[in-house]
Order: sequence, then C-alpha cells, then structure tokens
Amino acid sequence: MPHIEPFFDDTTFSYSYVVSTPDRHAAIIDAVLEFDPSAVRTHTRHADAIIDYVRTQNLTVDWILETHVHADHFSAAQYLQSKLGGQVAIGEHVTDVQQLFKGVFNAGPEFCCNGSQFDRLLKDGDQLALGELCIEVLHTPGHTPACVTYLIDGAAFVGDTLFMPDYGSARTDFPGGNAHDLYHSIQRILKLPGTTALYVCHDYGTANRQTFQCLTDVETQKHSNIHINDDVSEADFVAFRQGRDADLAAPRLLYPSVQFNMRGGAMPPADANGRVYLKLPVKVA
Repeated sequence: MPHIEPFFDDTTFSYSYVVSTPDRHAAIIDAVLEFDPSAVRTHTRHADAIIDYVRTQNLTVDWILETHVHADHFSAAQYLQSKLGGQVAIGEHVTDVQQLFKGVFNAGPEFCCNGSQFDRLLKDGDQLALGELCIEVLHTPGHTPACVTYLIDGAAFVGDTLFMPDYGSARTDFPGGNAHDLYHSIQRILKLPGTTALYVCHDYGTANRQTFQCLTDVETQKHSNIHINDDVSEADFVAFRQGRDADLAAPRLLYPSVQFNMRGGAMPPADANGRVYLKLPVKVA
C-alpha cells in the first residue's frame, strides 16, 4: 500500500500529494507554486515543504503529475523537478488546452501546442511504474479537455472533477469544458469499487463544515454528492451545471495561472529588456 501525504495551500485552497511506495519511490501530484498578484512574484513555501518531506523520507521522485492545466494556482512542477528530478507528466489532451489558450494570450510562434513542455503526455489506460506499484491513467474530461484521474492501488486522485460530497463537482465553463463530458467522467469514477479512496485537488469548506478535507470515497459520493449521485440523471446534471456555471466569477488567478501552467510550469520567454511579462486580455467597453 502506498503512503499518501497531503499538503494544503491555504491561499488557493489546493491539495497536493506525495504518494510513496514501501520501496521509497514517489509521485508528486498537483504541486502548487504560490503567486502573489499584488507583488507580481512567485513564492516556493508550499513546494519547499514538499521538498523537505521528500528528502526527510529519503524518497526517489519518479513522477511529477498534473491532473490538468490548473486555472486557480501555479504549478510547481518545473521547480520541483529542478530540485528532486522525476518526469513531469500530464494528459495528452493538454495540446487541446494549449491550442485554445494560445489565441487568448496571443502567444508568439515560439509557443508550441504539441505538449513538448512536458516530459510525458499520458493516454487513457497508460500505466506508469512507481516502484513496486503502478499508476493507471483515466481520461476524465469535462472540467477541461485534458483532465485525468490517477489510480494507485485503491486510491484515485481526481483533480477538480469531484469535490467533497457536500461541495459537489467541477465547473465546466472554461474553454473546452463540457458538462456532458463531466457527467460521463464522474460516472466512470463512480464505477470504481465503493471503497476506492478519492483524493480531491481543492476544498473550500461549507457553511456547515469549517475544516478542510481532502479524502472521500466512491460509495459516499454515489449517495451523498450534492450535485451528482445515483438519483441525478445526465439531463438534470447538465442543466444544473450549465445554469450554475453561468453565474460563477472567474478564478482570481485564471489568466496568470493558465499562461504559466500551459507551459508546463514555466514563465513565457523574457522580452527584449530581459523581463518576463504575463498578459491580461482586456474586454474594452
């Protein structure tokens, strides 16, 4: 059985995970690099805590995995790789996300939409060696086209596809998102054995639950998720999701995060003056 160590970033309400095997191999999933938009600079406090843990436990990092191109926090993938090694991997449909957002940010010809910013692009059904264990990849689109779920010995890391049962499911209004796809992806997850542990990427608490949580399971989701459960049809879920998404505000870090994360956790190339800039597309009244 793997050991799963969660790390919570309280500025973006994000969970990252270090999954380690008895023979001390490890995968890092959805690691956060902090970004202060007012100071316009990154920080590594969260990632450094992961590095300290990996080194203290004497782990060998084989994989640095992303469940999707995050729109609400920066990825620490490249920073962690520079300190710990390992291959950076994401679902193969990241190329669709890159193509969608290249125009949004008017990225120059140097930005390739072929996923080459990552070490490995993952297909549905791929299996990755993790010491004596195996990571299975499930393509679970809907929130974004590139979303994947990672299965590791009875645990599933679902990214933003599902949240805790009392919080619900992912939004589908980003470019390439689709509520029908999300419904079918969730159904695929809910067909896993009922005892399968589900680790979420975010938790925001609720009015009735002030503590943050990262762990639920398939059986609980099937019976208790407030957005989608055994009693909710595809038509009802899609109508609910599309109606709710129409009123949601954009994530605070949407534009800087996507520019950074679609490059595998790297800034755009510096301008002629040597400085790096993130673009903000503006709708003029």
